[in-house]
Amino acid sequence: MRHFSRPIAAAVTLAMLMPLAACAGRGKHTRADTQYVARDVNTLYGLARRQLDRGNYAAAAIVFDEVERQHPYSIWARRAQLMSAFSYYAAKDYNKAIDSSRRFLSIHPGNKDAPYAYYLIALSYYEQINDVERDQQTTRQALDTMGELIRRYPDTRYAADARLKVDLVRDHLAGHEMEIGRFYQTRGNWLASVGRFRAVVDEYQSTSHVAEALMRLTESYLALGIPEEAHKTAAVLGANYPNTKWYERAYSLVQKHPPRAIAPAPAAAPHA
Repeated sequence: MRHFSRPIAAAVTLAMLMPLAACAGRGKHTRADTQYVARDVNTLYGLARRQLDRGNYAAAAIVFDEVERQHPYSIWARRAQLMSAFSYYAAKDYNKAIDSSRRFLSIHPGNKDAPYAYYLIALSYYEQINDVERDQQTTRQALDTMGELIRRYPDTRYAADARLKVDLVRDHLAGHEMEIGRFYQTRGNWLASVGRFRAVVDEYQSTSHVAEALMRLTESYLALGIPEEAHKTAAVLGANYPNTKWYERAYSLVQKHPPRAIAPAPAAAPHA
């Protein structure tokens, strides 16, 4: 799946990077920067900032973690926790970003930055969404986390962005159901295909896949020898998506397979 720009994440990061007192040491830093003895909090935090500014996200995350480890009770420890989570996210180490964000929330559940921590978790799952042909557990985790963010903090900018992404995630999940349904059709497993296409119609009604799902249901019902259900489904398709190629195909199919006529009940035998 695609990767979207991260304007909100970047904006929040810049806002959080508050100036500190002058930091010890200048010039080029090497990997030795991440192997230290005890250092004062300003030095460590300043080093992490420089790594972040240079795009060395993985190194920045390590140093932010060290701020928390060496100075757990300082005013910078809480900020370093969240900056570590963002740095892991920027480094595309999404599992560590999730872990760091969850740790922040477990320690500071009522903090003003809690919505951003939830947002980082949601984005970290979102960026790991697989192609529709693959398992969609991460996609569902992204949907669940975004839903939790929206429920908890509905008026935040993070919830607003999550709402946009929820529609994309649901469309992706519907696409996954369609992929499996079409696969079952190619194998002649019509009953299984009906289950997948019905799930799209019932659970993902606002997605772009519903019209095709209704047409595929029409196909599957006809293959199962249930023309009555096929005609009902085609009628729903025509009522909601009349000007689509999917309705044209469904209409053509049902014209070739009229519903079976119901045989009249036999006449009652005359009384002797």
